[in-house]
Parts: sequence; structure tokens; C-alpha cells
Amino acid sequence: MVSGVSAFGTGDEVTRESGGDPDKELAEISHPCADNLLDQFSVMPERENKIISSQAKKPKAKAKEFTVANLPRHLRHINVNAGGIDIGSDRHLVAVPEGRDVVSVREFKAFTADLHALADWLSQCGVTTVAMESTGVYWIPLYEILEQRGFEVYLVDARRVKNVSGRKSDVLDCQWTQELHTYGLLVQAFRPPEEVCVLRSYLRQKEMLVQAAAEHIQHMQKALQQMNLLLHNVVSDITGVTGLNILKAIIAGERNAQVLAALRDRRCQNSAETIAKSLVGNYREEHLFALRQALELYEFYQVKIADCETAIAAYLLRQEHHTDDQPPAPQKPIPARNRLRAGVDVRDQLYKMSGVDLFRVSGLAADTLLTLAGEVGFDMTPWKSVKHFSSWLALCPDNDISGGRVLWRGMRRVQNRAGHLFRLAAHSLHHDQTPMGDYLRRMKSKLGPVGATTATAHKIAIIFYTMIKKQVEYDATIWAERDAEREKRFEAKLRRQAQQRGYKLVPIEENPARVSA
Repeated sequence: MVSGVSAFGTGDEVTRESGGDPDKELAEISHPCADNLLDQFSVMPERENKIISSQAKKPKAKAKEFTVANLPRHLRHINVNAGGIDIGSDRHLVAVPEGRDVVSVREFKAFTADLHALADWLSQCGVTTVAMESTGVYWIPLYEILEQRGFEVYLVDARRVKNVSGRKSDVLDCQWTQELHTYGLLVQAFRPPEEVCVLRSYLRQKEMLVQAAAEHIQHMQKALQQMNLLLHNVVSDITGVTGLNILKAIIAGERNAQVLAALRDRRCQNSAETIAKSLVGNYREEHLFALRQALELYEFYQVKIADCETAIAAYLLRQEHHTDDQPPAPQKPIPARNRLRAGVDVRDQLYKMSGVDLFRVSGLAADTLLTLAGEVGFDMTPWKSVKHFSSWLALCPDNDISGGRVLWRGMRRVQNRAGHLFRLAAHSLHHDQTPMGDYLRRMKSKLGPVGATTATAHKIAIIFYTMIKKQVEYDATIWAERDAEREKRFEAKLRRQAQQRGYKLVPIEENPARVSA
């Protein structure tokens, strides 16, 4: 006797004779009311047959083939065929969706043959898009191979995928990256087109050489200081015409301060007497040896920098032109040092590549524009609007809001080379007598030096984006119109303040009428 729940009511007791068969008894316990329910149909055998036959003939619903279009609208952005890669210096761990292979995570070495085997395995598993962290420079060879093989490669910031719970390991990292990419939670980092990447490599190589040469300038200054030769105090640049002439004469063995001072260039600010005083010191052999090596290394790096500039100029000449027209005549002459590199007119080449004359914008010269061309390029489609461009440059403020309250307001600390270039361009305008320079000085009185530099850099970035995006030239007359509007607002504010205090503003007459006695 078994007590349980049945179709006859709660607590009903059903008795079955199992004949001592445990299997039969277990079956009866599992279905205590099956016989009674079938007895109800035994009085109507025809109906029972019809019911059974109709159930047997009912076709089974075929499973629909899974496609992204069958998903709900808010889930259609899912990357079903997504893979994740954890980048390393000597090996890469790759994760694919479950069920695509016997194992879903595999390890590949960093050799070129292994990278091609990695791409083959991804193709075999049906992966079409891959996400990887931008770890140092180890990702570049794999990125290029996957891009050549037709994969959609997402290069993501490591800070966006590091928040994985639990124990950290390389296997978990690649699986977490694959999972985030499957649900569309990763934002693709900006990587310029191939032709821009080539130019960027040349420019970054030149930047590295310039930094190395600057270190040897410091070594020369240290050697001079140890001998109490204060040439760097009376000459603004010891690598200029005057400084190099004197240094080479010292290395050649000249010790007479008057003879060394006579080597000054006529454009030097200090007199020969002042320079002669700075060249009286203790000429020690070990310090002269260090000075000679530093000078030779500096000159060696100058040769390599010139080679980089030649390669950059040759590459610019091979680029596709947006227009074959010549740039418009500048409003004022541009010095050759601001537009010529390795004998090539950078202003002319950049105008043909971008379609606009970016040299008209205050603060932007040859080196700055060349580096921007290598870091950003002249295609603004990766950014939906100028606000997205400013946010990517980290030139706009960021607010942390919770519960309707602003918890923090400030600038995001992001290492962005292009944003740094715009800041350098803004910093060079402190003494510039242009509307952009006036804006920088006006913001400096309101926000301070740092805030003014950021605000001016933001302004230059907006002008840069708008000129290239809309193919319009820079018009400085707009500043005059806005300055007039600002003067009107300022005057109206003064009138309101005077009226609130019971005064009235009266303009000063240039030639007031004389009052007769």
C-alpha cells in the first residue's frame, strides 16, 4: 500500500498486487493511477484508438536553424562565432565557443608557422571574429596575419577585460575575453589603415632617435659642468651653430677662451667677452673623453634622423592624393623650417592628402601635422562626431555620477599620442598674437595654465576634425564675430550690475563739449 498524490485527490490510497516483483512494484509506485486512468477509456475503445492514432500522426516540430536574426532584437548584436586570444611573448592561448572542437582552448607558440596554424584552427572552428588584448607589441604579428586571413579582429584595451572574478590564469583570461566578445561587451580600439601605420612607424622611429640624441646632449652638458665650462648658461642651445663650433674646437685641442669665443655666430645674444668667461675652467682628460664620445654619438644620431626624414618624405610622395591642386596662398609667409623636411614641402603634400590647408590653424606646423597624419590619418569615419573624437583624445571632462550626484569631475588620465600633440600645439600659443592665442590667454585667467592648455587643445582638435570631415578651410573671421558677441554680452552684464546698484553706465565722449561760463 502506497500513500501519495494522485488524480483522485490528495491522500487517497491505492492498492496494487505486484506478485512480489520488485520492478513491477516500482513501476506501480511511479504511476499509481495509470491503470485506473486507462480503465476510463476502456468503455470507449473507438475514441481511444482515434486519440492514439492522432497523437502518433502528429508531426514533430523541426528545430529551426539558429541564426542571429531569430534572436530577440536586444540580443541580435551577439557575436556567435567569436574567439578570444590571450597574448603572450612566447605563446598565445586561444578560446573558441564550446562544441566547435574536442577542446575549446588551445595553446600556440609565437613562431610564424604556429601563428598560421592558429588561424587555420580558428577557420576550422567557424570563428569569424576574434578579440585580443593590446599587450605590448606582441599582438602585432598575430593581428596582421589574422587580418590578412579575413578575420574581424578586435583589439581591445586590457583594462576593459581585466575584471574577471576568481583565480586569474591565462586560460581563464582567453575564455573571459571570448565570453565578453560573444555578448558584444568589448569596444574595438582604433587602429589606422595600413598606409597610415607605415607612416606612423617611420615617425615613431624618428621620435625614438630624437629622444636618444637628447640624452647625449645632457651628457655633453654634464661633462662641461664637471669642468666648470658654463657654455650652456650663456648659449641657449649648445647644439646650435655657436655651441657646436666651440665644442668641436675644444675636442680638437683648443683651450684659449678668447679664440673659442671668437667662434660665436653673429646672431648669438651674448657677447664674445661673456662667452670667453664661461670657457675658463678645468680641462680634465676624463671629462674631455666623455665630451668627445657624447658629441660623436649626437652627430651619429643626427645622421640617422636625416635618414628617417628622407624615408618619410619619399613615402609621402607615394601616397594617394585627395586633390592635385596647389594649396592656397598663405596669409603670411611660412618659414622654410616650418614646412620643409628633407627638401620636400610638407605643406604641399599634406594639402594634397587631406584636401585642406591645415597650416592655417595656429599651433600646427610641419612636425605636428606629420605626426597627426601618422597617428590619426585623414579619415574621420571611425568617430561618429567631433564629440567622440574629443573623448578619444581625452580632451573633454569626465563625470562620475551616482544617485544623481556628481562624485568626481575631471580629465581622464589616458596616454594618447594625438591628444598630447594637440596639447603641445596649444602650449605653443602663449605669446601668439592670433585669435587662438587670445583664447588661450583668456582661458588661462579663468581655468589656470593646465585647464587653459586643455581647453585650447580641445578647440584645435575640433577645428582639425571639422576641416577634414567637412572639407572646409579655416576661417579666422569667425573669431571676430564671436568676440563682438562676447563684448555685447559683457556690456549687457555690466549694465545689469550697474542698474542693480542704482547706477547708470554712460559712454565716455572723446571730445566733450565745453561748458561756457
